Amino acid sequence: MKMVTAIIKPFKLDEVRESLGELGVTGVTVTEVKGFGRQKGHTELYRGAEYVVDFLPKVKVEVALADDQVDSAVEAITTAARTGKIGDGKIFVTNTEQVIRIRTGETGSEAI
Repeated sequence: MKMVTAIIKPFKLDEVRESLGELGVTGVTVTEVKGFGRQKGHTELYRGAEYVVDFLPKVKVEVALADDQVDSAVEAITTAARTGKIGDGKIFVTNTEQVIRIRTGETGSEAI
């Protein structure tokens, strides 16, 4: 099992969710986060004063998947979230040792 974590632009969330849904992915966790990468924020003008916005709003999408679903899910997220501009985000794939469904006690891929 793997945990796929994607940091994307907020306005791309619906497209990513729909793409994952088409693959049969049913469980997704979404968190509003802030951060920056190479773009290092930007400057804004407010009431005549210029200030730097270091942390930009992003969305973190987390999906636990069986090993055979990972490649198609990563491709779906990449395609749906891409704008071609700096700040499109990152995808992290990590191993998940164990998953347990609290309600039934199911473990492993049955719990996903």
